[in-house]
Amino acid sequence: MKIGYVQFNPTFGRVERNLDRAEALIEGAQADLLVLPELFNTGYLITSREEIGALAEEVPGGRTARRLAAVAKRRNVHLVAGMAERSGAKLYNSAILVSPRGFVAVYRKVHLFFEEKLWFEPGDGGFPVLDIGICKVGVMVCFDWFFPESMRALSLNGAQVVCHPANLVLPYCQTAMVTRCLENRVFAVTANRTGTEDRGGKSLHYTGKSQITDTAGNVLSRAGEDEECVGIVDIEPEKALDKQLNPYNNLFGDRRPSFYRDICGVPPSVEGTTTKRD
Repeated sequence: MKIGYVQFNPTFGRVERNLDRAEALIEGAQADLLVLPELFNTGYLITSREEIGALAEEVPGGRTARRLAAVAKRRNVHLVAGMAERSGAKLYNSAILVSPRGFVAVYRKVHLFFEEKLWFEPGDGGFPVLDIGICKVGVMVCFDWFFPESMRALSLNGAQVVCHPANLVLPYCQTAMVTRCLENRVFAVTANRTGTEDRGGKSLHYTGKSQITDTAGNVLSRAGEDEECVGIVDIEPEKALDKQLNPYNNLFGDRRPSFYRDICGVPPSVEGTTTKRD
């Protein structure tokens, strides 16, 4: 199976331009599964809820989902891509999965980062694991990586490849994904963007370095910080089904959930401190 990332520099608000650029990069790629960045079609540095509301699209009926489905069919590839989703009056930072047969599913980002809490609702659908025939894929978006429970939930539910659209501005994720893959024995594709956005008196620089990591924590492919590119590697997805570390230890079989109950609660020291969207 061939899996990969699409890394490029979206321009804020220019949806058609961003779709054209992503499609051009995909056009030359031979892969079974490709992952695009978070909010790849709109850009990330939002200045108001009204602004992103005007750019957000319904799923699967919007132009981005329809365009990606057409590309997936023509190129015979599965695509995971981050986008702003509108559902009624609510906005979500979402990722969609499309196959050569059409729309498959949408994931809504569970862990919102920084000012995303001003624009989006937190995800309400958990962490989906989806069978695409050649393997089972899990989906998370950007800041979800910071919470080890995200990849653990996906892995426990059978994910072999974790698709991770991102707009990374912190320097930690690429290194941390080595541990995330090692502790779950899964493959992961982190698709980051490049470039700098300057809007509304704010500036964000994106770290690039999109990455594919294997079940042993090896980095199979990593893009440069500034290059627009597609990175593809061959994997054997069935390796992610093997959780046996040695004759005595099984990664999941040795878990003792009765001792982990405290991690599912909210510590008294942080109760009531979660920032909510105005």
